[in-house]
Amino acid sequence: MNGEKNNYWFNGGVALAAGLIMASIIFGWFYSNAKKGDEAITVTGSAKKRIKSDLVVWSAGVSAQSGQLTEAYKQLSDGMPKIKQYLINKGIPESQMTVSSISTTTLKKQDDRGIESSEITGYALSQHVEVRSNDVDKVAQIAREATELINQGILIQSEPPQYYYTQIGDLKIEMLGEAAKDAKVRAEKIAASTGNSIGAVKSAKMGVLQITPADSTEVSDSGISDTTTIDKDMTAVVNVSFAVN
Repeated sequence: MNGEKNNYWFNGGVALAAGLIMASIIFGWFYSNAKKGDEAITVTGSAKKRIKSDLVVWSAGVSAQSGQLTEAYKQLSDGMPKIKQYLINKGIPESQMTVSSISTTTLKKQDDRGIESSEITGYALSQHVEVRSNDVDKVAQIAREATELINQGILIQSEPPQYYYTQIGDLKIEMLGEAAKDAKVRAEKIAASTGNSIGAVKSAKMGVLQITPADSTEVSDSGISDTTTIDKDMTAVVNVSFAVN
């Protein structure tokens, strides 16, 4: 009777041990598979491209000042047509020009402390013509030469031209693709150095675009959009996480 009881406990112990071993194997298998691919490597990829502005916006104006409003207006009305004709002679179509309304400022007498009185001493008038053109190089040259009008007695006020690239939307997609390829190459090299390989993309985040003057090293967390130069560098950045095999 005692032998049967001992055999019972022995067989039960073997079964329990076997069950624990099998449970450990199954748990280990699930743990191994659950952890597989959890490791990730995150890299930053970038792509840079030299672009040339395809739109220029340039503003030039004339101002006049006189004690009499009619005289100031006469000076202004004489100067603006000359500016327009100058631009037409330089090859800018009138359709690319927009003339602003006249801005009028009333000038008043000031005391020694700089406080204005109600006494009117004169009037200052100004008017601008804005040029918008795709002929960037031509307008840039005209903007540099516009001071020639001073020799004609016209006190032209020339603003620095603003240069834009209008195809950024289309180029942005291409640049992000190139930046993603760069990120993959970087991740492969890092993984290979540890005897691993990369798997599928786990996440990707686009960085801000940097559009800077050519060869500039300037960057900003909020992005840069340069309008002061014709030739620019456009840089796209992406942060990509890859699974590690």
